[in-house]
Amino acid sequence: MILKQYYLGCLAHASYLVADEHSGRAAVVDPQRDIDQYLEDADRQSCRIEHVFLTHFHADFVAGHLELRERTGATIHLGARARAEYPFEAMEDGAKVALGEVVLEVIETPGHSPESISILVYDAAPRGEGGPSAEEPYAVLTGDTLFIDDVGRPDLRASLGWNAEDLAGMLYDSVHKLGRLPDRTLVYPGHGAGSLCGRSISSETMSTIGAQRRHNYAMAPMSRERFVEIVTTDLPDAPPYFTYDAVLNTRLRPTLAQSLERELQPLTIDDVISLTRDGAQLLDARDPWRFESAYLRGSINVGLGGNFASWCGTVLERDRPIVLVAEPGSEAEAATRLGRIGFDNVAGYLDGGMQSLAEAPDELIEDIDRVTAPTLSQQLASGAPPTLIDVRTPGEWETRRIASSVNVPLSRLADRLQTLTGGEQIVLQCSSGYRSAIAASIMRRAGISPVSDLVGGLDAWEAAELAIVS
Repeated sequence: MILKQYYLGCLAHASYLVADEHSGRAAVVDPQRDIDQYLEDADRQSCRIEHVFLTHFHADFVAGHLELRERTGATIHLGARARAEYPFEAMEDGAKVALGEVVLEVIETPGHSPESISILVYDAAPRGEGGPSAEEPYAVLTGDTLFIDDVGRPDLRASLGWNAEDLAGMLYDSVHKLGRLPDRTLVYPGHGAGSLCGRSISSETMSTIGAQRRHNYAMAPMSRERFVEIVTTDLPDAPPYFTYDAVLNTRLRPTLAQSLERELQPLTIDDVISLTRDGAQLLDARDPWRFESAYLRGSINVGLGGNFASWCGTVLERDRPIVLVAEPGSEAEAATRLGRIGFDNVAGYLDGGMQSLAEAPDELIEDIDRVTAPTLSQQLASGAPPTLIDVRTPGEWETRRIASSVNVPLSRLADRLQTLTGGEQIVLQCSSGYRSAIAASIMRRAGISPVSDLVGGLDAWEAAELAIVS
């Protein structure tokens, strides 16, 4: 048996290649939209990808099922409750796909979404003394039903008419269903730490059923009512693109390759100005320090060095064109990562990046002041201290913070802009400087000034041995 996990850190997304090395038949589970890695590995193992499974209609990314079908002719498999525009094989509880001695069996595990499934992986080949028998599942691919030390949140389909409490009740049954598997069955989830599809997912990317029974709060003995209460409270804000992606995963759409061919068009500065006048959004994908030293007026900064796609999906509008400003050579990466969340609305990129604007008029270029931790400490102790805004999540802020800071989470900043009047000095801060640079660019685009950014964020503040509240 071949069972390989692929982990995409920027989306905390895990996908899988499962194959029988003797028959050469393979399946991919929950693929990301850029699929070359699966094709290359299957070819290296002399395998053919004949099946692609979605454990559910993902909300946080656009899956690569249509791309794999186009490239390999693979059959798409969905849960029996799923409805989609493209042909697929509906898999009821107990339905199996044999790859040879390796067999995949579907178990319906609704809760995170109504159509959610998990996939048991059996291997009839001998595994030696003490290993699982052919009748015992070697592993279970749990999608977004069971994470390591967490479970999938049940509220993401609320805008599509599903009640979170009803889905949480289904999730209770599904978790108990998985809990009846043998202790040594390996657990391979759909996400890891940082994903907004859960609340407190572990950084580990695999476990066992036995370990989860011992350590996962959701598998502890409790009533259905208590379980529903726990999994429906204190949930993080979900980006606005989540519902859009969940629906898009049910639809026919262009493949990523088709979208990139249309999008990756070099633009002159005159082209860029014309597009922005017509409503396009300027997205600067450079690192925060480069952006803040000089940027094209009106740009929003979301650097490729962080959770680029998730934050783009949070602060950009998916129905308006996007013009990219990036380091030369990284334009395709930026467009690809936007494509992973279904933002296929890139109108092109500034040819040559900011380096091409050396002779541009001053009114086109702006910068953002960057303040160090010692300097900010002095400013806060002065008679006219700046307003310090911490754009981290409420949970992060409550755990540790600079004493005088006020919390305005980045995901809610757009709704608070009218209360942040210009004129007074504002300093923005997060953990490292990544999110605060996004916030600074949003505020400057809204005409709020003066705005400064704390270099290195709270990490730099603590490194300078300055006081925090914890």
